[in-house]
Amino acid sequence: MRGPRLLVSAIAIPCLVVAAFIASSASAQVPLSSYADKNGYVDVQKLTCAQLAGTFQEDADLLAAWYSGWYNGLAKAHRAKISRVKDDLHLVIVHCKANPNVTIIKAIDSVFKGKK
Repeated sequence: MRGPRLLVSAIAIPCLVVAAFIASSASAQVPLSSYADKNGYVDVQKLTCAQLAGTFQEDADLLAAWYSGWYNGLAKAHRAKISRVKDDLHLVIVHCKANPNVTIIKAIDSVFKGKK
């Protein structure tokens, strides 16, 4: 079952991408809530690499935890192979830096499609 394994390895990626990508961001940080609609909801499917890089670390960590839960739910899995995370992390960071206007979800998807 290749699909769930790939999704599960993506679970830890958002957390690590957030830390590495934000550390490399030179712009001023803004609260994640600045991307919310009038009802206070952030559309995580539209959030871009640049927007995520521009949030405060604690907000990015919160969002990364949300992504992890989402991917875990999609995969219906409860395991992750941590040894793959560093390589996958690097690929997502490279993709995000080259494509700051791409959504985080599309960045993760592109990286994993490229690995098939």
